Amino acid sequence: MSRRADLRRLVEAKTGLVVPGAYDGVSARLVERAGFPAVYMTGYGTSASRLGLPDLGYAGLAEMADHARNLAAAVQIPLIADADTGYGNALSVRRTVQAYEAAGVAALHIEDQVAPKRCGHLSGHQVIPRAEFAGKIRAAAEARTDRDLLIIARTDAISAVDFEEALRRGEAAVKAGADVLFVEAPRDDKQVERVARAFDTPLLYNYAPGGRSPLLPFAQLRALGFAIILLPVDTLLVGVRAIAEFLAEVRRRDDV
Repeated sequence: MSRRADLRRLVEAKTGLVVPGAYDGVSARLVERAGFPAVYMTGYGTSASRLGLPDLGYAGLAEMADHARNLAAAVQIPLIADADTGYGNALSVRRTVQAYEAAGVAALHIEDQVAPKRCGHLSGHQVIPRAEFAGKIRAAAEARTDRDLLIIARTDAISAVDFEEALRRGEAAVKAGADVLFVEAPRDDKQVERVARAFDTPLLYNYAPGGRSPLLPFAQLRALGFAIILLPVDTLLVGVRAIAEFLAEVRRRDDV
């Protein structure tokens, strides 16, 4: 069974896969070595590790697809990758999907933010019209040549508009061909539960420390039926903290 087919089977089972993020080949291999069934290429981590910049749309398609290719080659487990806004309109999305598919990813997510995008847990979001978003998801679904490549539709409408609009966009994305829904930044337990009740399509939960969403126990998210529990930046934050502490100690002691 291919990595894509394996991930599709796991996601459709809705067992709440915990998928840590990776920012380079070493961190991806550590995720695999720890026994996780899949790894996530974080956009935040890609921008930080390659450019030393925040997740504000600095990394383009060429850089993101190249990074995805390196991570996919470093591991044997499936790779889920951040594809931001798809890097343009629906025509651009087709090229993005083709590039990510050629890179070896098993799944990718495309969001409805206006470019340049912002990290989903920051303020100041704007989103494109719902019909345009649905058109991007439709283009993504049609562009793949491997039907097991998962198209994940992400909406930031809770922050940019309101919760009800996020649900409407989720419905539109499913009709357009999305395999998985990613409703970003629900504000509280009630919104999380409403998202879970609203869709039969597999759902992704973005477990982001310091973000806007509640950090619910994994068991609770599984009970609600979430298919993927994403830990996007934890490995990066832990790694940066450890490096900073090591360097400070060497500087203080002037020795190792």
